[in-house]
Amino acid sequence: MRNIVLVSLFLLFNIHTTVMASAPVWGKTGHRVTAQVAEKYLTPVARQKVKALLKGKSLALVSTFGDDIKSDDRFRKYSPWHYVNYPLNKEYEDQRPSDQGDIVQGIAKCVAVLEDPKASDADKEFFLKMLVHFIGDLHQPMHIGKAEDKGGNDIQVRWFSEGSNLHRVWDSNMIDEFQMSYTELSNNLPVLTPDMTNNISRGDYKDWMRETRQLTKEVYASARIGEKLGYRYMYDHFGEVRMQLLKGGIRLAAMLNDIFDPTSAK
Repeated sequence: MRNIVLVSLFLLFNIHTTVMASAPVWGKTGHRVTAQVAEKYLTPVARQKVKALLKGKSLALVSTFGDDIKSDDRFRKYSPWHYVNYPLNKEYEDQRPSDQGDIVQGIAKCVAVLEDPKASDADKEFFLKMLVHFIGDLHQPMHIGKAEDKGGNDIQVRWFSEGSNLHRVWDSNMIDEFQMSYTELSNNLPVLTPDMTNNISRGDYKDWMRETRQLTKEVYASARIGEKLGYRYMYDHFGEVRMQLLKGGIRLAAMLNDIFDPTSAK
């Protein structure tokens, strides 16, 4: 009996490790930071409507919903919506859209449902949660990566003394190493002037994807396979992580304001 229990625990640990190692996501803390920032930039009207759809839940609480549902087979079709992969020397518009969808198509679907007066509240709640998650993902540079290495998941590196990959370093390793809760981190992001905030808000999600793509190219050039990364890498790149979290929050709020309070920008 004891051997059966040990074998079961071993299999459970390895399945969990495999799933976590291949999951292409901002870590939970990163998503919550972006959502917490967005809360601060919502107009009163948008905030009220968002709160009603979410039945009082905060954006931070629902920000990980897109990952939480991955264990449910009913939602398997949404897995490709978290990212888009294409060659670094190409543009998104030059590629044939994936039949399974990608993050650009996923965001478009979320917006379409939220702007549809005939959509049910249940559908709007679902796609609002997904939109909160996808805008976070859009600002993680390895979500706009290359197909051949699964957005950096196959680029194995060392994070201090532990095995990792380039995707995970940007997802969670640097954020976790900083050792701040999502509320502490969101309250200690760079301070922006109103003009800087307005500049970040400009454009649409395709423009923001192209901007993230430029950072993606820098990330690919920032580490070699098997390289040991640590304090110096944090010193060189964590400022970019913080700015991406901040930009994601400001832009998420801008989208939600446009959807739920369209007269506010006029």
